[in-house]
This record gives sequence, structure tokens and C-alpha cells, in this order.
Amino acid sequence: MHDPLMKTRPFRVESGEISREIGLDREPFIIAEMSGNHNGDKARALEIVRCAAACGVDALKFQTYTADTITLDAATDDFVIRDEKSLWVGRRLHDLYAEAHTPWEWHEDLFAAARDAGTLSFSTPFDETAVDFLDDLGAPMFKVASFEVTHLPLIRKIARTGKPMILSTGMATTEEIDEAITTAREAGCEDIVILKCTSQYPADASDADLATISDMRVRFGVEAGLSDHTLGIGVAVAAIGHGASVIEKHFTLDRNDGGVDSPFSLEPWEMTLLKQETSRAWRAAGSVRYGGTENEKKNRQFRQSIYPARDIAEGELFSAENLKICRPGLSLAPRHYDTLIGRPAPRAIRFAERLTEADLAALR
Repeated sequence: MHDPLMKTRPFRVESGEISREIGLDREPFIIAEMSGNHNGDKARALEIVRCAAACGVDALKFQTYTADTITLDAATDDFVIRDEKSLWVGRRLHDLYAEAHTPWEWHEDLFAAARDAGTLSFSTPFDETAVDFLDDLGAPMFKVASFEVTHLPLIRKIARTGKPMILSTGMATTEEIDEAITTAREAGCEDIVILKCTSQYPADASDADLATISDMRVRFGVEAGLSDHTLGIGVAVAAIGHGASVIEKHFTLDRNDGGVDSPFSLEPWEMTLLKQETSRAWRAAGSVRYGGTENEKKNRQFRQSIYPARDIAEGELFSAENLKICRPGLSLAPRHYDTLIGRPAPRAIRFAERLTEADLAALR
């Protein structure tokens, strides 16, 4: 098992001149997942890359498989989706993956488009040949999908590249997650992120269990984040408050265009908002502070304080008739009011003149 007191450390992901850091004390690393939302159109795939980069994401992620590398061309019950709640109920796995896969011959141009837009790009391989293919293309890191978290040969193959690895956890138990991380580390991978993930498409917010993110960070001693299949951006933004340093969301140009994952994918305006709001949430976490910030000091004047309500002669007793608690808060604080009442003024004080600590001290 991993030392529960192990502290995570930030690490850098680089591709040529493009560089981003991942860590709890860095701005959230936002990943736009294209998946099969290219709808089989390379021009659309390239536009998704360019559009996501314009939204400010830190990385584009693809999926690298073919129908034949990920499943069998079979029609038996095992190979047909039967879940009535699934978006893909009744579909043969081979047919679904044939529709959704990103052709391998597109990858080089997709990587180049992301690079030209100043954004990182990487992919999720689903078998060992895809790892070799992506490594040869210069992928700066790899993603392991939640359903592959128990695919230890694949994890070992990825880890041997020495590049960072992101693992979605999905339904994985703590033992399975620990085994995946141990396998990756023993094979040479030092930079690991695990993502809380609910393996439903779309997922309900009530199943997000975001509190798991901070527990994963401590329990496994690695960076932690969220692969989010819920609708909208609310859950993803909330995850920042639970220590997520990485957020992954599916992305499409327009949900009305269809696509295998379009119902739970973000459109450009939403992805832009996600980038902005996760950054704002991260900056808002701050540190424990009481007493106000530097920016708040000027607003102390909007407190109330004690002022003379009329001219007061030296020796005249302070009273409710000649003192008033009011704005601004630049005179003596209201907590001194009872101390002043019934005591003689130590000097002549003009209407609306500030009372001072010296005035208070003279009464003692």
C-alpha cells in the first residue's frame, strides 16, 4: 500500500514548446475529450480541436482504437448492449466502436492542429499497439479509461514509456486502484493522476461523490481530479473545492449535430465558462484568514463608529444626546460606547470630529 502521508507534487507535461503543469497549487488542468463527437468527419474533428483550444483548455484528448482492436465482430448477447437506460441500447459493440472510433490516419493531423493552436494533445489507447502508435507520434502523456483500470498489461505498457499517466477510476475498488498505481510505478511511471469517474453516460450529479477526490489524493499519494459525465459544469466546478487538479469533460461543437457522446458533452460556450469558473474556484480557495484582506481595508469606513452629534465642551459628560454611533467607521469603535457614557470629555470636541484612542486613554 502507499504511504497515506505521502504528499503529492506538481509535474510538467511538455510537447515541444508547449508546457503545462499539473498540481494542487497550480490552476486546474482542463481536458476537452473529443471521443466520437467528430461524427466520422475529419474536418469536424479538426474544427473541434481548434475550437476547444480557443476555449482555453489545457489539452485535447482523443481515443485510439478500432472496432477490431477493442472488441470482437460478434452478435451474441454478450456483445450487444442490453441496458435499457443506456444511450446505446440495442447496439452491437463492434458497430458502436466502428462508428465512434477516431481513424488512426487522422491522429497526426489532429496532434499538429492542437500544436498549432498552442494546446497539448494526447489520447487514450485501448490496446498495446495503440500505445506504440501514440508514442511514435510524440504523445506527451497517456490516459487509461475507467473500464481499463484493471487492464494491467496495458498500464504496464504505458508506464514503460516513462510519460505521465492519467487513470480514470470509475467502478474500481481501492484495491484495484492501488494495484493499477503500483503496476504503473513499478514499470517506471512517476507522474500519475487518478480521476474520480462515474461510469454512467450521462451521470447523475447525486452519484458524483466528489468527497472521494480528496480521499484519493491522501489514500494513494497521487494527484487527483474528475472525469465528469454529468450535464453542465456545476459538478466540475464544485470538484475544485474537493482538491481536483484535473478536470476532463466531453466536448462537441453543437449537441444538435448528434454524435455518440453529444448528449453529455459541453458546447464551446460551456467549455469556455468551465475554464473560467474552475480557475475562479481554484483562486477562491485561498488560505485560512480572519480579519480581512488588503483589498478590504478601504471598506472599514463602512463600519459604524462613535462621533460627536454636536459640539461638546471640555468636562461635559458624554451622553446619548451628544454621541452617536453611525457611519463611517473612522472614529472610536462602538465597543467603547458604554465606557464613554457618563464620563467627562477630556477636551473640547467639535461636531463630527473623530474621537481618538488618546481621548479614551484620558478617561482611564
